[in-house]
Amino acid sequence: MGSTRYVSDIKVINNNQEIIYNYLSNFENLSKYVNEGLLSKMTEQVPQIQISNFESDADSCRFQISGMGLAEIRIIEREPVKNIKIGSSGSMPVGITFWIQLLPVSAYETKLRLTLDADMSMMIKMLVNKKLEEGINRLADMLAMLPYK
Repeated sequence: MGSTRYVSDIKVINNNQEIIYNYLSNFENLSKYVNEGLLSKMTEQVPQIQISNFESDADSCRFQISGMGLAEIRIIEREPVKNIKIGSSGSMPVGITFWIQLLPVSAYETKLRLTLDADMSMMIKMLVNKKLEEGINRLADMLAMLPYK
């Protein structure tokens, strides 16, 4: 198994850093977006992988992946208003550590950057490398467009 790092482009969100941090550091805020269409979009992109039974609480989310079993991601560290660190567990064939980094530009502008470290076999990397390179920026775009409140 080898670790590969994927880093998104920097996105600018027209909102306050603290509001964005408070929203993203609670997985319950994201569950409605996942259940309302993100799962179907993921299935369209990678039809070999079916994700179902998504559920979340403030610190974690769990879901079934067809042929792989239960997967879980959990917030493992919060650095208030700056950084959210997320790790994986469960039966996923890829171990991940994921960071959401926030940096203020002004009172109502915040830069967002995502970093993903994926620990995977060379075989899996050959299958998913391009999708992860594209996916990290799509996820950053999606997070930049959320209605932060």
